Amino acid sequence: MSGGGLGLTPPKPRDWSSLIPIAAGLVWLATGSGLAWVLIALVPGCLLIATGVSALLWPGESRITNYQALASALGLLLALPAVLFLSMLGGVLAVAMSLAAFIHAGRTALLLAEPAVGAPEPPADFRTWAKAALDEALIGYFLSLAKLPSGAEAEKLTRDAAVMEAVLVQRGWLDDPASFHGRPTAPDDARVKPARFRDFDYQRLRFTSGFQPHPEVPGAALWASYVPNRECVASVFRQPTGGRPWLLCIHGYRMGTKYFDLRLFAPHILHRRLGLNVVMPTLPLHGPRRIGRQSGDQYLDGDPLDLLHAQTQALWDLRRTIAWIRAQEPDARIGVLGYSLGGYNAALLATHEPGLDFVISGIPVTDFATVLWQHVPIPLRRYFESEGLTRERYQKLLHVVSPLALPPKLPAERLHLFAGSADRVVPPVQPLKLSTHWQRPVHWFPGAHLTFRGERAVVRCIDDAMTGAGWKQPS
Repeated sequence: MSGGGLGLTPPKPRDWSSLIPIAAGLVWLATGSGLAWVLIALVPGCLLIATGVSALLWPGESRITNYQALASALGLLLALPAVLFLSMLGGVLAVAMSLAAFIHAGRTALLLAEPAVGAPEPPADFRTWAKAALDEALIGYFLSLAKLPSGAEAEKLTRDAAVMEAVLVQRGWLDDPASFHGRPTAPDDARVKPARFRDFDYQRLRFTSGFQPHPEVPGAALWASYVPNRECVASVFRQPTGGRPWLLCIHGYRMGTKYFDLRLFAPHILHRRLGLNVVMPTLPLHGPRRIGRQSGDQYLDGDPLDLLHAQTQALWDLRRTIAWIRAQEPDARIGVLGYSLGGYNAALLATHEPGLDFVISGIPVTDFATVLWQHVPIPLRRYFESEGLTRERYQKLLHVVSPLALPPKLPAERLHLFAGSADRVVPPVQPLKLSTHWQRPVHWFPGAHLTFRGERAVVRCIDDAMTGAGWKQPS
């Protein structure tokens, strides 16, 4: 199976197509002068030249295409200021060259993508390259904001990892991951208030999480001190008549706000057209539960050991939300739909929560250790490995919150997943791991991580799940 839809060819010592971003950067820097030039042209210009030269001299480094796509996207966002405040011809040329560099970043990323046996090749066309470039820009954005431990923090991290592994082994949690997790009950302090978004009237549900990390696990006390994270929050769209199915929708990383979530899960389709009850929980550290400047801070950045606590609480809170639904309707039919990080949590929920009608895991990460490890800077990665914190050890620490650690509680025909063949955020090998574990096929679409909405394979996957559960008639 060839990689990236472009075929595997012997690598060249120089990638002369890297002259495209170099030329784009030079155009930006030559466009104007003065304060307007500094504010508009300097950042995209310098970054495009830097990534272009890096790709020319040292081809193959993934972060080059990440930052090249980010710089190109920034150039496209500055299109209007460039035309208004710089010379008309120079501004238009700078934007055109940014678009060329953007497409180049996506094409190069797919060309360098690691082959995934079992995944279809993405189309080799401009549209697919642009979709891949969007993913690359997103990764570049995440990397530019990532807070990685260094100095004394890195030293403490390696010590904590050793302690965490010892605790997990001594308590038998690695051999029996289910025993690591408690079973939450329905909250007794649930509060529901009316809310409105555009032309939708819905409810905001709040209740105490009640999650307590195991005190002997490193980082537990600090995690428990995050006050905003102690309360669960969810948006609820309920039908006026009882007996309708409930769809639990789980958002992705850095989301958790109504602006993003209510657009992502389209209540005009799920609630109005299909007549479902829809519940959209906010994951730990996201939205109103955040503890940092941005939604999701400390979930996937910062101390990598925090991911164990984040995923443990996410599973607890999602199961507590389901318990709340069953307290309202003991015989409720409940399905789960998750995208990206939500797809991971949907798959994890399938291994712990019985009685679900179906689970749909969309564009899911399944092995966070592998995905995150490739983004750790090489010097820091070498330090971690010299101190015993390898990728394999990190995988071991996250085993208790892995959707691959236990068999699902649902029969195979109720498990569904979809993924993009040009996905750069979640490489195709990730959903393939879940496919093998579930013994279920992947619904592949010819796109990337940020462009799955409306894809035929995605619609078909969701339709199959609901039809198979008897929620709707085949369409």
